[in-house]
Amino acid sequence: MAHSTSRSVVVIGAGASGLAAASTLTQADHDVVVLEARERIGGRLLSAPATPEGSLDLGATWFWDDERHVRALLADSELGSFPQHTTGDAVYQDASGVQRLAGNPIDARANRFTTSAASLTDVLASLPSGTLRLGTPVTAIRTTPSGISVRTPDSVIEAEHVVLAVPPSLALDRIDFGGQLAADLVRVAEQTPVWMGAVVKVVAEYPEAFWRRDGLAGAAFSRTGPLQEIHDMSGPDGQPAALFGFAHPSTARNGGSDFRAAVTGHLTQLFGPQAAQPLALHVQDWSAEQWTSPAQVAQLGDYSLFGHRLYQRPALDGRLHWASTETARSYAGHIDGALVGGERAAQAILHALPDPNEEPAPAEPSLSA
Repeated sequence: MAHSTSRSVVVIGAGASGLAAASTLTQADHDVVVLEARERIGGRLLSAPATPEGSLDLGATWFWDDERHVRALLADSELGSFPQHTTGDAVYQDASGVQRLAGNPIDARANRFTTSAASLTDVLASLPSGTLRLGTPVTAIRTTPSGISVRTPDSVIEAEHVVLAVPPSLALDRIDFGGQLAADLVRVAEQTPVWMGAVVKVVAEYPEAFWRRDGLAGAAFSRTGPLQEIHDMSGPDGQPAALFGFAHPSTARNGGSDFRAAVTGHLTQLFGPQAAQPLALHVQDWSAEQWTSPAQVAQLGDYSLFGHRLYQRPALDGRLHWASTETARSYAGHIDGALVGGERAAQAILHALPDPNEEPAPAEPSLSA
């Protein structure tokens, strides 16, 4: 029998948007629970340990100068950042061979996180004890006469508000809303792409950033190899040294056990023989992540749906709030967009719920005899 509890707010998803919303709400002393289907926090902010130390981003990697929510979080948490390495020439490959492009026209100015992108969600996860529940997927959401009901495999939580901090198309694929969502909202949510949801990210780690010594930026674009786009992912001062690239999921899956060999062979074509022996090769297929991407993720390509007007207002009688990066009006698809979405949801709830620290008004004196 499902265990029943009640909370003021249920946040679904412990990525950047969900944890940002939960952080704001708990700081205002509201009773919040964060339900995360995975056994880890971070969502699409994921890092792997490097050799012998440091970390490598397998999900989000960059942020940009004008993204003020990321910058504010870095300042508040005293986390460091550094500029993306862009110095040197780039490489272009097509059927005719490999060409060197002077001046690196591939990379744009961007910033990286000194520790890792996942360090942002580590900071945001500093929540009151009992707030965060891992390994807890949400299976159904319903409105009730007094609020909104959230069901997990072993519990039912009655809440006043819900923050939906997962990609909209994933939410529609995994959660039963009982036909309560408006038809136009369902159509938009089902067709909204998942940021990074249809890519495989490959990170190759090396003892040193040898390509820099050869005057290369580590940036490449290929029309023939398994990796379509490649960038330098080395840490500050070039350590840990790494290159990362994106591959199409079908390329990775059709390649089977030969995919890794094809990747190192491709990197060798682009950057020379030292690329043939990486210390480690990390392959992160985001399309295969059941708590990131719905089954039809490869068919979702209308990015004009990011930040759609229907995501800007709460659904289900004003109690269901959209918060993932796909729903943000600004910087949708970026880490900053996730923080924007989480803050928007939190502020809407703060304006709807009474202040838990406010003293109730005294009762009016009775005029009866």
